Amino acid sequence: MSRRIGKISIVSIIGRLRTSRWMALFAIGAMLGASMLLVRLSLNELRNVQAARTLTDASGVKDGFQADPSAGIADGSADTKPSKGVDQPRQTAKPSSSETSQTETSSALDHVTVRVYMTKDKRIEKVPLETYVRGVVAAEMPIDFELEALKAQAIAARTYMVRRIVQGNDSGVPVEGADVTDTIEHQVYIPLAELARKWPKNEQKKNMGKLNEVIAQTKGKIITYKGEPIEASFFSTSNGYTENSEDYWNQEIPYLRSVASPWDEAISPRYKETVKLSLNDFYSKLGVRKKGSAKPSIRVVEKTEGNRISKIIIGETAFTGREVREALGLASSQFTWSIKGSAITITTYGYGHGVGMSQWGANGMAKTGASAEDILEHYYSSVQVEQASKLSKQLSRHS
Repeated sequence: MSRRIGKISIVSIIGRLRTSRWMALFAIGAMLGASMLLVRLSLNELRNVQAARTLTDASGVKDGFQADPSAGIADGSADTKPSKGVDQPRQTAKPSSSETSQTETSSALDHVTVRVYMTKDKRIEKVPLETYVRGVVAAEMPIDFELEALKAQAIAARTYMVRRIVQGNDSGVPVEGADVTDTIEHQVYIPLAELARKWPKNEQKKNMGKLNEVIAQTKGKIITYKGEPIEASFFSTSNGYTENSEDYWNQEIPYLRSVASPWDEAISPRYKETVKLSLNDFYSKLGVRKKGSAKPSIRVVEKTEGNRISKIIIGETAFTGREVREALGLASSQFTWSIKGSAITITTYGYGHGVGMSQWGANGMAKTGASAEDILEHYYSSVQVEQASKLSKQLSRHS
């Protein structure tokens, strides 16, 4: 259902048509059976390993994990870790124009630094851009996700930071001299020292190697719309659809359109959750006056295109689904409820604001053979994934 009853935008229709391609692949993958899927994933892994061997110095970080290393817009994020490193082959021929562009981009980005305000320690940590991206992927997405999903996350995280730098945006930072915080106010970031404590010792080398591969294979890549870096928002789990930006933030952004995300339900542990409250708590948190012992009148008036609650009336007071979600601390603004005695049970579907890329949906797409670019072009409408070379001048001022 849509807030604009009877009016479905052309962009939305196109988004649905693009979605059907991956839904079809999803179904075909299931019918072909596990054996065919394993073969395809093995081939993809082989290509990824070969690609990593062709890169090396590209990431500017050595492969491997230090036992005791030091320091270094999401909603309901999944939880992860990335890293860098690989070897660059000796050039024996004149590079192509695309290779030259990537080399120039790498050179420009190598000098870009990010000043992260470490909230707990109340200090600013200055790190290279790619180190920052690694720390964000490490914090925002589980390391056991598919490689292509992790790469999509890395590109989205880099885009978010590049956009802030280019715009000179330091909003939401509590101290002067910092670019971002290490919290969900911007993007969650984990310094290298924290990664040593995040994984068991016997998994550290393998996990850091995977993160290094993610950063090496995506270095310098950002998502653009009409040549400009996008607001690359992401969240944990969809309810089956993503949300139009204006249905959550009251601002229409052309590339943040509602699209189907059918993969989440089957694989995300946060797809469906249930909470139970006393009716007194329910009324109190919403600021609704209870009338005697009568059960509350709760009525959904309107839903968004992403099938979340747009407007709901509780008692005699109207709320948006977001307002109810935030007041009650719910996982999603799509929910159902049942009342028994003096308690109300609320069941939510999905986890997070719903705008942009679903992280669990991205992992589901990757399991069907989708590339990082496929994933990003699905969740962000009419965008391109490209190198940030044309922004080198703006970025060079932030070294």
